[in-house]
Amino acid sequence: MADRSRVIHLLRRATFGPTAAEIERAAGRSYDEVVADLVAPSGADPGAAPLPAFRDDPYLAARPTTREARIQARRRAREQVDELTVAWLRRLATAHHQLPEKMVFFWHGHWATSAQKVRSATLMRGQLTTFRDRGLGDFARLARAMVRDPALIVWLDGQRNTRRAPNENLARELMELFTLGIGAYGEADVRAAARALTGWRIDRSTGAAVFVPGRHSPGPKTVLGVTADLDAESLVDLLVRQPTHPAFLAGRLWRRFGSGEPVPDGTRDRMIAAYGADRDVGAMLTALLTDERFEASRGQMVKQPVEWAVGAARQMGVDLGVAARVRGGLRAMGQVPLRPPSVGGWPSGAAWLTTSSLQARLRVAAVLAGAIPERTAAMLADGDTDTRLESLGRLLAVDAWTDRTRRTLAAAAARPQRLVTLALVSPEYTVN
Repeated sequence: MADRSRVIHLLRRATFGPTAAEIERAAGRSYDEVVADLVAPSGADPGAAPLPAFRDDPYLAARPTTREARIQARRRAREQVDELTVAWLRRLATAHHQLPEKMVFFWHGHWATSAQKVRSATLMRGQLTTFRDRGLGDFARLARAMVRDPALIVWLDGQRNTRRAPNENLARELMELFTLGIGAYGEADVRAAARALTGWRIDRSTGAAVFVPGRHSPGPKTVLGVTADLDAESLVDLLVRQPTHPAFLAGRLWRRFGSGEPVPDGTRDRMIAAYGADRDVGAMLTALLTDERFEASRGQMVKQPVEWAVGAARQMGVDLGVAARVRGGLRAMGQVPLRPPSVGGWPSGAAWLTTSSLQARLRVAAVLAGAIPERTAAMLADGDTDTRLESLGRLLAVDAWTDRTRRTLAAAAARPQRLVTLALVSPEYTVN
């Protein structure tokens, strides 16, 4: 059997928020078995509802010819993106296969693409599907799909990248933010990579990315010292062969699952070895979650607003039918799914602990607390104050309350909803 506290730490990081039942099941198994099932769960996920499809997506319709029609189309596009956002939040909360869903959210922050510019729920939904289908396997396979991803092409102006007028946006971010990191390439590499990525545009009738040979720049390009007739796929293959790539990805995963501090050398080396020639993201993540330094990273990760809100809903059994109100709170906290602030994604760590963010967090906590099921409220109203605080700790997977937090919670112990509200904004819950 696994050490209970170690399993709780694992589940806090590898899920959006472990329920008491999930902790009990995991505590009766070996730690390595729990990790293996998190990374590669078997069978279909009975809790993950499919995301909505949008047959009347304005992006796929004929372009409006009047001002009024354009206004209506933009409004409808915003409504569809909002509908997709709410549906995705609910899926994150209800999915049984939590780590694959958390990796979808991780990749959304890594290949950060915003509906603010894309303006198509269909294209954004397609990108999420790519993350879900390819996010825990061969990274090269994922990256090849992403350089042809319609939403990313729109977001980084790939459709404007032609042989006559190369656009460097996608090429630059592909190297700097997606595969290699700052300092691993030069400006000449960006210019040549941009030529390799030319020729793609979006078919507005289907939403698919199509290759137009006449828009592509043929001939040899020199990228990172290699000269070849590179296209989008062969460019990706070249980038993921660079020695800086595995270390870059290991660092990205560590910052989201391990600690805001740089990945320790030994942990990084172990992750790179697991990644191997197959570029197996799942194996790299397994190496991270089973590393001794991961165990030592407790209390070093500030929950992102989405992780915090979805986790609270999962643990308390709140139906995210209140997701529309939660989404408004997430906007006030600075993190709305499908709308990252830039191609660099969202910040991490103490950036989420501002005074304004705390006020917004308190409002969302009150919304969630007001929606707790009667059985949860009854459990938190049972017994004396110490019993209620212990029940609350088990419910929220909090190891222990500090004396200061305990005094604050004890003063609200007679009011379950107030008790939950205060617990959700406590340091012990906000930082894991």
